[in-house]
Amino acid sequence: MTDTVVVDPDSHLSQAELAAKHGLTVAGARPGLAAYTRRLWSYRHFISAYANARIVSSFSTTRLGRLWQVLTPVTNAAVYYLIFGVVLNTKADVPNFIAYLCTGLFVFVFSQSAIQGGVQAISGNLGLIRALQFPRACLPIAVTLTQFSNMVASIIVLIGIVLITGEPISVEWLVVVPALLLQSVFNAGVAMIVARLGAKLADLKQLIPFIMRTWMYASGVLYSVVLFERHLPLWAARLLEANPLLVYIELMRHALLEGAPLASPVPVLWALAVGWALLAGVGGFVYFWLGEQEYGRG
Repeated sequence: MTDTVVVDPDSHLSQAELAAKHGLTVAGARPGLAAYTRRLWSYRHFISAYANARIVSSFSTTRLGRLWQVLTPVTNAAVYYLIFGVVLNTKADVPNFIAYLCTGLFVFVFSQSAIQGGVQAISGNLGLIRALQFPRACLPIAVTLTQFSNMVASIIVLIGIVLITGEPISVEWLVVVPALLLQSVFNAGVAMIVARLGAKLADLKQLIPFIMRTWMYASGVLYSVVLFERHLPLWAARLLEANPLLVYIELMRHALLEGAPLASPVPVLWALAVGWALLAGVGGFVYFWLGEQEYGRG
């Protein structure tokens, strides 16, 4: 009786070939961009729930709760009006300076809050990242969604301010919706960029407030945009007029205010708004995806 020799049919395969044959992949490997996008979409309910939880928790320890969503920008507007509108008299070039100032401030704070929150979207959630498997882009997108919810509340207050200060209701108010959506895409893209940078550079959290303050002064939030061409070389004025936050502020002012001075013609503003949204949104998403396998390690 002879012994039967059993030959393993996979014995000639390398480890990599054996893993590929049985559908095994490297743990934590970055999926393809299309697969990552589909997986991110499947987590849309998680993103919404997480964003809502952030809103509730951020106001749970205060007496006025979510009322601070509107009190904070209104209080800031009052302070800036006193300093810039009254003391420095920047209101001279603008017919309705109160509404002009509030519009610029509310729109700017929308982006500012999304970017500042995005810096810590990864570094501030390491416990969640290391405990659960999900597309990490959920976190900066949830930050943007949180600030979008705050912005919707602010828009309601802003419309009230606009009406009280004498602006008529106009069909151009409908422009607020696409302008806000384009800005949201821009915010999400930038939030993803700073989220990846913030995961590597802890000091970025300390630098962002200075960067955003400088950005605010370059965005015509507190004074008329006509001052750029009046006090700067033409090339510098043109550069500032292409500033994305100035573009979104200008679109909102054009929609809500009659006779508000604009830095650029309206078609140019729309072209810039779409361009910045695509550049930041798509570019930020791809940049964040490229670092997917790094988050939560080290």
